[in-house]
Amino acid sequence: MATYLYRLGKLSFHRRKLVLVLWLALIAALGAGAATLSGPTAGSFEIPGTQAQEAQDLLAQRFPQAGAGGAQARVVFAAPAGQKLTDPGNAAALERTVTALKAGGRVATVSDPLRGTVNQAGTVAYTQVTYTVQPIGLTDADRAALVDATRAGRDAGLTVEIGGDALQAPAEQGIGEVIGLLIAALVLLVTLGSLVAAGLPLLTALLGVGAAMAGIQIVTGFVDLSSTTPTLALMLGIAVAIDYALFIVSRFRHEVALGRSPAEAAGRAVGTAGSAVTFAGLTVVIALAALAVVNIPVLTQMGLAASGAVIVAVLIALTLLPALLGFAGDRVAKGRVAARRHGNGNGTMGRRWAALVTRRPVLTLVAAVLGLGIVAMPVLDMRLGLPGDNMAGPATTQRKAYDLLTEGFGPGFNGPLLVVVDAAASPDPQAAATAAAARIAELPGVATVSPPALNPAGDTAILQVIPATAPDAAQTTDLVHAIRALPPSGGAALAVTGTTAVNIDISAKMGSALGPYLAVIVVLAFLLLTLLFRSVLVPLKAIVGFLLSVAATFGAVVAVFQWGWLADLIGVEQTGPIVSLLPVILIGIVFGLAMDYEVFLVSRMREEHVHGAAPKDAVVNGFSHGARVVTAAAIIMISVFSGFILSPEAMIKSIGFALAAAILFDAFVVRMTLVPAVMTLLGRRAWALPRWLDRLLPDVDVEGTRLHGEEPPAVEPELVSAGTAAR
Repeated sequence: MATYLYRLGKLSFHRRKLVLVLWLALIAALGAGAATLSGPTAGSFEIPGTQAQEAQDLLAQRFPQAGAGGAQARVVFAAPAGQKLTDPGNAAALERTVTALKAGGRVATVSDPLRGTVNQAGTVAYTQVTYTVQPIGLTDADRAALVDATRAGRDAGLTVEIGGDALQAPAEQGIGEVIGLLIAALVLLVTLGSLVAAGLPLLTALLGVGAAMAGIQIVTGFVDLSSTTPTLALMLGIAVAIDYALFIVSRFRHEVALGRSPAEAAGRAVGTAGSAVTFAGLTVVIALAALAVVNIPVLTQMGLAASGAVIVAVLIALTLLPALLGFAGDRVAKGRVAARRHGNGNGTMGRRWAALVTRRPVLTLVAAVLGLGIVAMPVLDMRLGLPGDNMAGPATTQRKAYDLLTEGFGPGFNGPLLVVVDAAASPDPQAAATAAAARIAELPGVATVSPPALNPAGDTAILQVIPATAPDAAQTTDLVHAIRALPPSGGAALAVTGTTAVNIDISAKMGSALGPYLAVIVVLAFLLLTLLFRSVLVPLKAIVGFLLSVAATFGAVVAVFQWGWLADLIGVEQTGPIVSLLPVILIGIVFGLAMDYEVFLVSRMREEHVHGAAPKDAVVNGFSHGARVVTAAAIIMISVFSGFILSPEAMIKSIGFALAAAILFDAFVVRMTLVPAVMTLLGRRAWALPRWLDRLLPDVDVEGTRLHGEEPPAVEPELVSAGTAAR
């Protein structure tokens, strides 16, 4: 592989004008295609194979008037002190508000609060607004109409608050990406010491992400994609593109410092570092594409789209980047020349750290594993769920509505269950539905059950069941399972759906998918890393280290967002279950980035080993070459992800914290501490490979041992080390 990539790098360097024109033409064509062929994104969120989804599909077919699966809004009213909502003036204000709500866009049904949803004291009432589309399908105008409709009640002196998912606007890209790029630029400038060298990773990242985003837009013209599909592709596209370009540029500068010509340096950088980039990209693609195992269409789309962005980043790093190195010429290496004139490599921080770790490998290993183990302990108490109004900030209208409903009716009114009675096979559907309501009312944990409402065909009925406990309470989950466990009676079968049931099913599905998902990416990555490093122990070490960092990350997330430790420090206003989508997404992203760092560091150690260095020297020398690049990449990622902690939304805040913590643990504790310690303890055994497997595996020559190009002029070793230190 190194030979082919070496030739590709030199070809791109020499034919740089042609390569640049081809890439610009491709990006322009993709942009034109995105402008002309793109279609609307889908607003659906389906979870195949769950009872909640099957019940929604049944209602969509037989009872579309019910608006099952559509966005919901609960408009809660509270009377002024000393008054009741049934007083004539307040009742008239309620009616005006309901009339305004019915006039809103995409509204399916609006309940009358004066007919059954006023509490016994007459002080609190609510109306349920159901929409014809899911929350992601609502427009800003629809949400504005919902808010404007409440003015009639507020103008009359009533307290009016809005809960439900209808106000949840889809996440938008803001200045976070810009801030991330600014941080990346600063870190790259400090790392490379040259404006030109620092600018190349940013330029290739922007071009690659632009191409990937345009490609996704084109696909929307032919396939229904969720509007959230590009989110992961944008985030990871920028991340890996900067990482890959930084690694190749650093190797190019190292080769130039050895005295090779720029063309030869570009070829060798792509042949060696480019091989590592290729395998690192493959591990990321495996982790992302394997999201299809979860069998949630939105996650599958996000994984495949992000995989495409990673593939584009790899292709740009292997072709366009060496072409740009040719245009930049000697300016890429500036900032190194002065450093070559004095000092030696023994003073670099990376070399000093590697020497310290390799002197005390057992102590380092025990301390790091114990530290990660202690941080991971809270993971044993992790509960999964989806954020609701109870997780909103105290000052938000969603949280105020939640508290008013809890105070006026009880916590279960914030998470009603929708029970579907399939009575198509019943001789008397009305009687079967009434009997089902009576059976459900006898279950423990039920506050109230509404009378059944039949569809026009008379073969399907719906019941609204109010639990006695909050939507995220374990007792509510038990109630959902208890209703589903009721045997059919009178020819009628029962199914449970609604927002609360959907959240319960998603959490269960995500929890059950963790094992298979981990197994798929671990097995495939083990095979890929075995091929790359021609070793069995090194891939095992890489995967065990990844599992340690993930466990520590989950422990930290539980401690902060579920237990409330240090919650005030990062602005967590309300603790609760961990977002059910977080574990799978986190595992995919962290696995990809962790394997990036593993490949970048260990490939240089193997290169030193193949070229004859003693085991300990190979670890120290290889680490000192890659540590600065990995440190820079990790700092960039941590800074970018930490920006999301400032978000007021609990879910975004938890994802940002989890990703930042994961990169911190994996890059600095696992890859830069555990890896050199374990490699030192393994010695030559690290590179042992059974003979039968050695004959079976092809030799991809990532180290470039078969590269034959011009030899550099003699350079004093201390000057080369000093050049490395400048990185």
